[in-house]
Amino acid sequence: MTGTGKKLRYGMVGGGLSSYIGDVHRHAAQMDDLAELCAGCFSRRFEASLETAEAWGVDRTRVYHDYKEMADAESAREDGIDFVSIMTPNSSHFEIAKYFMERGIHILCDKPLTLNLDQALALQQIAQDKGILVGVTYGYTGYPVIRQAREMIRQGTIGDIIHVRVQHPEDWVIESTGDAPEEDLPWRFRPEVVGEALCTGDLGTHAEQLLVQFTGLRIRRVLAMLDTYPTWLPLETNTTVLLDLGEGRTGDLWASQIAMGKTCSPAIYVIGTKGSLEWDHTQPDILRYTPRGGATQLLEAGKGYMTPQSDRLNRVSAGHHEGFYEAFGNIYRSYAQVLLARKEGREPEDWTFPDIRDGVDGMRFVHACVESHKKGNVWVEL
Repeated sequence: MTGTGKKLRYGMVGGGLSSYIGDVHRHAAQMDDLAELCAGCFSRRFEASLETAEAWGVDRTRVYHDYKEMADAESAREDGIDFVSIMTPNSSHFEIAKYFMERGIHILCDKPLTLNLDQALALQQIAQDKGILVGVTYGYTGYPVIRQAREMIRQGTIGDIIHVRVQHPEDWVIESTGDAPEEDLPWRFRPEVVGEALCTGDLGTHAEQLLVQFTGLRIRRVLAMLDTYPTWLPLETNTTVLLDLGEGRTGDLWASQIAMGKTCSPAIYVIGTKGSLEWDHTQPDILRYTPRGGATQLLEAGKGYMTPQSDRLNRVSAGHHEGFYEAFGNIYRSYAQVLLARKEGREPEDWTFPDIRDGVDGMRFVHACVESHKKGNVWVEL
């Protein structure tokens, strides 16, 4: 894979045995044999961290009481970790990432990157000053056909983009909350932990990043309307956004946590002057391509006609479906390939993953949507 047979060493902050997303990260990191889990502070409780380390084969001497102890110790070791994966609640991302980055340790962080835009910009400056590679795990962008779409658009297959429709609806809030207020809200509902937005930050940023990775475009302005149901919740659960993508290109984005019947349904539809491209998470290995005036074609991951950028992310042959774990693994694979190349002093291939700019743009998007809504649903620049 790398041409050198070398592995990266990495550590985890958060993501212990009881964590769903921690298990996803761990499997994703080891999927291509490019990184080895060597250290961690997996829980606020040291005993729980030790239990996780024993289950996952991590040396007890490299299990830490807190992230500061971990960063200090690992940055001082000759065999210290090359990067750290952060999978804690939003409010702690900034302080943890900043501490590791200041000690020269590279970062792979759960989305959203930080609690607010100012924190994201501060991390971007540190990354620039210290040469830190930052990745953000927008896992749905890791499917091979997303790279296929990006290359087809770059090559002009569908002509100039006219309009983009992107969505990420789910039903988890309306299925897990009642109409009467609850006293002890989980952390995901609390502004001091998740930031100024709930649905927009949780699912809206997934949709925003899907648009970026699929098309290569960036959002210039937004006009947003945020709805809250159940109404007693402190933050919005449904997000509707008009998008200005520049140069006359328009778009719309919908994210929802109250979409009954939608368990996890990101999707994107791009209209160009010569054709369209469409992807739906319910069929993640299929890209629908419709040339103008022609019949719709179903492009399938792993087939010989797919581009190299798509094909190299496949782990199975065509017709054998890959899923969320593999897509998440592709984020790790791409990040690891770039970091290995950097450490070995060579130019990396064109491996693409959501990076520090994408993390910052995600926070710009959230803030702009909130401002647009507060000001009476007006256009706000990112």
